[in-house]
Amino acid sequence: MNQRTTYYLPVLLFTLGVTACKTQSSTTTSATAKVSQGQGVYQYRDEDPTIKPFFSDRVGVIGRNGMVASAHPDASQVGLNILKAGGNAVDAAVAVQFALAVVYPGAGNIGGGGFMVYRDNAGKAYTLDYREKAPGGATQNMYLDEQGNVRAGLSISGHLASGVPGSVDGMVEAHKRFGKLTWAQVLQPAVDLASKGFALTERDALGLNRIKTDLNTINPGKTYFLKSSVPTDTITWHKGDLLVQADLAKTLQRIQAQGRAGFYEGETARLLAEEMVRGKGLITEEDLKNYHSAWREPIQAKYKEYNVITMPPTSSGGVALLQMMRLTEPYPLRKWGWNRDSTVQVMIEAERRVYADRAKFLGDPDFVKVPVSQLISPDYLRTRWTDFSWAKATDSKAVKGGTIPGYESLETTHFSVVDKDGNAVSITTTLNGGYGSRVVIGGAGFFMNNEMDDFSVKPGVPNMFGLIGNQANAIAPHKRMLSSMTPTILEKDGKLFMVVGTPGGSTIITSVYQTILNVIEHGMTMQQAVNALKFHHQWLPDKTIFENGAFSEPTIQALQGRGYILEKLTNTLGRMDCVLIRPDGSYEGASDPRADNTARGY
Repeated sequence: MNQRTTYYLPVLLFTLGVTACKTQSSTTTSATAKVSQGQGVYQYRDEDPTIKPFFSDRVGVIGRNGMVASAHPDASQVGLNILKAGGNAVDAAVAVQFALAVVYPGAGNIGGGGFMVYRDNAGKAYTLDYREKAPGGATQNMYLDEQGNVRAGLSISGHLASGVPGSVDGMVEAHKRFGKLTWAQVLQPAVDLASKGFALTERDALGLNRIKTDLNTINPGKTYFLKSSVPTDTITWHKGDLLVQADLAKTLQRIQAQGRAGFYEGETARLLAEEMVRGKGLITEEDLKNYHSAWREPIQAKYKEYNVITMPPTSSGGVALLQMMRLTEPYPLRKWGWNRDSTVQVMIEAERRVYADRAKFLGDPDFVKVPVSQLISPDYLRTRWTDFSWAKATDSKAVKGGTIPGYESLETTHFSVVDKDGNAVSITTTLNGGYGSRVVIGGAGFFMNNEMDDFSVKPGVPNMFGLIGNQANAIAPHKRMLSSMTPTILEKDGKLFMVVGTPGGSTIITSVYQTILNVIEHGMTMQQAVNALKFHHQWLPDKTIFENGAFSEPTIQALQGRGYILEKLTNTLGRMDCVLIRPDGSYEGASDPRADNTARGY
């Protein structure tokens, strides 16, 4: 595929099931409850007006000169300080990326990778792919035994699970092209946080305590991220404890002084390669030296009066998001109401088909032909809806990836930044699982990713998030693994409207999808759209998971009566960090109350 192709398609103008829509009705009872919002009015519960569809009542942060929303309060403050010092959105985003590598080691990183969507204040959009790559020594069957079975855990834990990191190169490229402040200025806050330390939040402490056993097992003789230098379960981290990371500070100082060479060459590269040899990993100094991020043309497509700017492959998220939005576009979701049975049914069926397409078609565009334009085209999407029935749930076993003529066949973090001039950045970055492979680079003090699990280790075998993959996402040397990360920016009437994204593994795409619809279809504020309880379906396994309270009892009964398998979660979905441009031109920063996410604006 030509990387310079722009995927810009006209609004979807076909009618999927419109006749059925006119006769289909949602669950109703005698009582009706509505709540007025800044964007309109939406119906939230019929049977009990005291029950709200929100995880919390958190309200958004309002600012006029800049906004940062990220997973950690210290990182958001760093971004805000950069904006106040005269930096632009890219300066702030780079500073936040490095700050998260210090204060949010479970997902923030220099040992992982990610995607950036950038829209400047003139309306020009750019996307940067700094996803990790397979090492040069990787092979398609490297995680299989002699009988061709997957060797459990090798792609998830330990040195062999890591791909070549892209985060540092990505930030260098973004700053070199769009930054305003000096490189040293945007790195200094992260250096300070690492060398002087920062106070752990309760969630920080719980996370580090949870991985103590793995840290000791995978990193024998090291004391990184342990409160005690002696292996013990009795000495634990607590909220307010100071975490100082001296070796990470030195690593960041090398990056600050030398730029890209401070990570991909010299001392840091040597330490990383030696760590791989110690643990029988594959990444070499040559792999590091040869890594480069890639500027790609964004996917842009219309949804009603909105223009959606999102990430192309190696992300699967942009394609999937647009497919789901366009499949549901003809239906009167606003009239039916938030999470009513008809609304949910249409959304589940769209998700089911889109995730089947993801498994069949999506992979690294430098290695496989990815038919992006066809996958989001009206004609193709019409064919995906022919077996939809209001009467019963579609059986996922009967759903395969679609047919295109001529085609040859759980920890991440997101942050959104808008500056005073209207430049906007949406970045999702990851180590993959929480704390990645749990490998800490000796002498350098940072976690490595376990992104190799995002390849299709074996066709038809699910990864750690239950996602099925096939040949398009098979392992190959220097190939980027497929991702669900979905950093996205929306325009309305040619102007910046929304910056959105989330972590969440396979649930990223559906969480972004629902958050966008919550604002533009159901009239929620940005923060309410983030707070709103969510659900997820990914084709296989054939079930819909949902946060407690996301569905009313009549909705549950109606969906189960049509054969839908519903599973209530004991945990949560998404960690959204978003910014909305309000009608008066001010910014609403929305951070997820499900974790330590924090918005800062001025």
